Amino acid sequence: MKSAEELMKSSKELMISELPYIAQGKELFEERQAAKELLYDYNTLRPSQIKARNKLLKNLLGSTGNRFFIEPPFRCDYGYNIKLGENFYANYNLTILDSAPITIGDNVLIGPNVGIYSASHPLHASPRTEGWEIAKSIIIGNQVWIGAHACILPGVKIGDNTVVGAGSVVTRDLPANVLAVGNPCRVVRTISDAEAAEYRAQEDNDSVGG
Repeated sequence: MKSAEELMKSSKELMISELPYIAQGKELFEERQAAKELLYDYNTLRPSQIKARNKLLKNLLGSTGNRFFIEPPFRCDYGYNIKLGENFYANYNLTILDSAPITIGDNVLIGPNVGIYSASHPLHASPRTEGWEIAKSIIIGNQVWIGAHACILPGVKIGDNTVVGAGSVVTRDLPANVLAVGNPCRVVRTISDAEAAEYRAQEDNDSVGG
């Protein structure tokens, strides 16, 4: 049974508070429509109009770093629940359902056709048919790489420096510094600092070669 405080909250307040809410009210519908209008402009600008695209995103998203790049097309529900860290890059067809807050750290790399979904629906058909939803926040740490076609599901936290393999479905938290793959996504192994050595050695060879 809901408390008196919960009963007084609007659908938007319930949504952001990660409590059950009805998504089809006027306020949330109009906010989704406003986001779609802005994203239509974003996704139809010419490839050379990078500054114009980034200006649109800064008006839409909750916050961004100074450096970010999202390849069109990009889609989200509201925008204001998305916080991007510094030096963010996402390839084509990123979809973020941001009913709950989604926080993404610095130096995050996202492959094409990735979905980040905070929204969920009741398992029981009756409340689902009535339009009830619930959303759970998602946190993606610094230096994370998410491979192509991966799905990040509601309530998940991904630790710093972790790599999510292509096609993975992330249903639970992942620790820092691991490679995780599969459906459901599971940790395969730890990623060690020693793995950077081969790339740095190649850089040294290139420098010697002029």
